[in-house]
Amino acid sequence: MTGDSTTDSPVPAHGGPASPRTVLVTGATGYIGGRLVPKLLEAGHTVKVLVRSPDKIAGVPWRNQVEVVQSSLDDGDALRQALAGVDVFYYLVHSMAAGAGFESKEQAMARTAAEAAVAAGVSRIVYLGGLHPKGVELSTHMRSREAVGQVFLDSAVDAIVFQAGVVIGSGSASFEMIRHLSETLPLMPAPSWVRNRIEAIAVRDVLYYLVAAASLEGTINRTFDIGCRQVLTYARMMQEYASEAGLPYRVVLALPIPAPKLAGIWVALTTPIPWSMAVPLVQSLQHDAVSNEHDVDGYIPQPDGGLTPYRTAVALALGKERDGQVETTWANAGADSDPLPSDPEWAGHKVYIDERTFHGDVDPAHVWTVIEGIGGRNGWYSLPLAWQVRGWLDKLTGGAGLLRGRRHPHTLHAGEVVDWWRVESIDRGKLLRLRAEMRAPGRAWLELAVEPDGDGSRYRQRAIFFPKGLSGRLYWLAVLPFHSFIFPAMARNITAAAQELVNAERPAATP
Repeated sequence: MTGDSTTDSPVPAHGGPASPRTVLVTGATGYIGGRLVPKLLEAGHTVKVLVRSPDKIAGVPWRNQVEVVQSSLDDGDALRQALAGVDVFYYLVHSMAAGAGFESKEQAMARTAAEAAVAAGVSRIVYLGGLHPKGVELSTHMRSREAVGQVFLDSAVDAIVFQAGVVIGSGSASFEMIRHLSETLPLMPAPSWVRNRIEAIAVRDVLYYLVAAASLEGTINRTFDIGCRQVLTYARMMQEYASEAGLPYRVVLALPIPAPKLAGIWVALTTPIPWSMAVPLVQSLQHDAVSNEHDVDGYIPQPDGGLTPYRTAVALALGKERDGQVETTWANAGADSDPLPSDPEWAGHKVYIDERTFHGDVDPAHVWTVIEGIGGRNGWYSLPLAWQVRGWLDKLTGGAGLLRGRRHPHTLHAGEVVDWWRVESIDRGKLLRLRAEMRAPGRAWLELAVEPDGDGSRYRQRAIFFPKGLSGRLYWLAVLPFHSFIFPAMARNITAAAQELVNAERPAATP
C-alpha cells in the first residue's frame, strides 16, 4: 500500500490481538487527530470525539461512525460527562497562539482535562508532545508542550507522552515549510540552525504509535521519544526533498546568526505558514531534535517493514498531494469564527454588498463543478496578478495569503481552507459560502451559487463586507475599483469554464 498512513493494526508488546477500547479524541479537527480517528476505528475501538464546532467534521467520511460531543476543554463538567465510560483519552490539542499567559492557560486546560479523567475513571491519557534536548532553554511553545506532558504524567491517570520531532506527511506544517523553502529558493541564505540535527518521523508512524498506545496493558506512565532513527541536518532535509521532487541541488548557506523571529518572518513570507505559526515552528528548531532513547521498542514493535525513512516519507507525501488524496492539512485546523448572519439580522449594521449574476446556456451541474474547484491551482478566474498582489499584501501584514491552497483539487467540505478563505458552509450543487481569513478592517464573505434557469443556469455571486469603523469603510472604497473588474470577470469566466467542461465531454466528431 502507498500513502502517508498505515492500515497495520497495532500489536501489544507482549503479543496477542489488540483489545477494543472506548476512546475519546480531542483535536479531531486537527492534522493528527483527523487522521487518528479512522485508524482507531479500523483497529476496532469505539470512538468519541470532542469538538467545539461539529460542523467542521460534517463532511469527513467517518462522521457517522463516532459519537460527537460538542464542548471545549476548559469546561470541566462537560468534559467529565464526555469521558464517562472512556478507557483511553487522546489529548491532541496544542495552540499556536502566543502572548501573555499563553503557557499558564495551556497548563490550566491540561490540569482540567487530567482532573476530569481522574473523576471519570479513565485508564490512560495519550499525549503527543515535541522532541527536544535536555538541559537547554526551550522556546515558549516547546516549553509549554513539555509542561503539558508533565501535567499528565503527574496526574493519577496512567499517561503515555510521545515526543516527536518534525512530522512529515502530506499537508503537515513541517512538510509544507520544507517543501516551499526548497521549491522557492535554489540558493538559500539561512540562519545557523539549519545545521542542527533533526530526526523526522513520518505521519504514518506517528499514527501507528498513537493507535498502539490504546492497547498496551499495565501501568506505563512515561515519555517515549519517537522518530525514524535517521538523523539529518535541516539543510540536508531540504536538499533531500529537492532531490526527491526532481529539483536541482539546493545550496544552503548557513549564516552565523540565529535570529529566530526574523527567520520566522522570512518563512512566513515564502511559505503558506502564517507568522503566528511560522515563528514558533522556527523557534522549535533552535536546538537539535534527536531521540534520547528508543525504549518504545520494548513496548510497541516497529511496524511491518520498519520505520519509514525520511526520503520515503517525502515521496509518500508528494504522491498523496499529486493524487489529490490529502486526508487532513495543518490549515484546516483553523480557529472558529462567527458565521455570516442571515439577511434580516443585518438590520442596524453597516454592510457592503457586491452582487453579480450571469446567465449561461450550460447546465447547473457543470457550473457547480467549477465553483467547487475554485482556488488553489485552479485560481479565481479573474485577473490573477491582482489576486497575487492582494495575497502578498496579506502576507506582509501577517495574514494567510494565497499560498495555503486547498486540500483536494475538486471537492470541498465545511471548515476547509481555500487560499485565504475558509469554507463556512456548502450546499453541494447549489451554494458555496467562503469566509475571509485575510487581514482586513472588517469581516468578509464570498458566496458562489448556481440554480437552473430555463434551459441553462443562473450563476450568482455575492461579496459581503461588514466594515469595522472608519478604516473598514475606507478599505471598501479603496478596493471598490478593483471589484468592478474582478467580480464581473469571475462571473463570466466561471460560466465559460463550465462550458469548456461540456465541450471536453462531447465525443470528438468523426471525419
